Amino acid sequence: MATAAMDLTGGVPEDREFVVAEKPDDGLRDAVNVWIEEENGLFAMRIGVEAVGSHWDRHEFWLDVAFADGRLLSKRGDGDTHSPYDGEGRPTVRGTGPVRFECIEPFRRWTVAYKGQVAETTAQEIIDNPGFEETAWADLEIAVDMEMAAPPWVPGSLLPEAAEALGGEQGNFMSPRYEQLFRCTGTLMVNGESRPFKANGLRIRRTGFRAFAGFWGHCWQSAVFPSGRAFGFNIYPPREDGGLNYAEGWIIDADGTRTPARPVQVPWLRRFVTGGEDVSFVLETIDGRRVKIAGKTFTNTRSRGGHVLPPDWPKDFPLVQQSHAFYEWDGERTTGMIERSSKPSVMEL
Repeated sequence: MATAAMDLTGGVPEDREFVVAEKPDDGLRDAVNVWIEEENGLFAMRIGVEAVGSHWDRHEFWLDVAFADGRLLSKRGDGDTHSPYDGEGRPTVRGTGPVRFECIEPFRRWTVAYKGQVAETTAQEIIDNPGFEETAWADLEIAVDMEMAAPPWVPGSLLPEAAEALGGEQGNFMSPRYEQLFRCTGTLMVNGESRPFKANGLRIRRTGFRAFAGFWGHCWQSAVFPSGRAFGFNIYPPREDGGLNYAEGWIIDADGTRTPARPVQVPWLRRFVTGGEDVSFVLETIDGRRVKIAGKTFTNTRSRGGHVLPPDWPKDFPLVQQSHAFYEWDGERTTGMIERSSKPSVMEL
């Protein structure tokens, strides 16, 4: 875990951790979501709440719990909005229906819980039919206590060319945000059978307007290791017009020093498989190091929803896959996340 002396704010103002409490403009989104990977790769999950100004009284939520054997528990929906205020009157809660996030201590400790039914399916079924009919159900309870393990990363803050790229329409694809690695303990209960777990994860706070028109793909990977070393990067594919594409990354050494880096070799999404995929990559740091990190997914899940595009969107709009992987860096091993998207025209479908 992070030590008490470590500055986990990364210079981000504390009030950025607090949720938007009152209804904003219709197009604004205030989101909290997490990626969680069990330390042995037995299962992993994504949980998120998206509060959208246009229907503020019923926030959207999504949840996927993917097991290494291919099973998948999944739910999309909305629910009655929870009060954003904690017992001290601070806007620290982002919750809706069965999902509740709470900031216990800014940049240091968060919790998330889920209690409700979920659809039972498989990673392969999602690949074959992302709009599958939900016919089998399970009772699911999740309780997770997260302790942040590194300072947050604000995309565009580390490399000047990344800031330039995000200053245009490429910034609309992710909207103002930061992400922070953590370690956690929790309990996963499926149909009354409970299992405690330890895991790694990534938390994302995003507040602002977001637009995807013109988006052409990405590769996003991040993880923290037992020693405290960590990495993260996000990159959009080279542009057809030869213009500047967003590309930014970083490493954290065992002494806690973060060094900006550029991704130079990445595993672009080219096909949908359920796991066991090589997702190794190479980063070049601004101080001249070439960092090679091996990766292999233990579960891949094609993104649900978004497969029926608005009529005015291009037919070649990118398809998305969320995955969880084992990573190895100079003999040290951990679990972490990877999300990728590519246009169907460059994929093997």
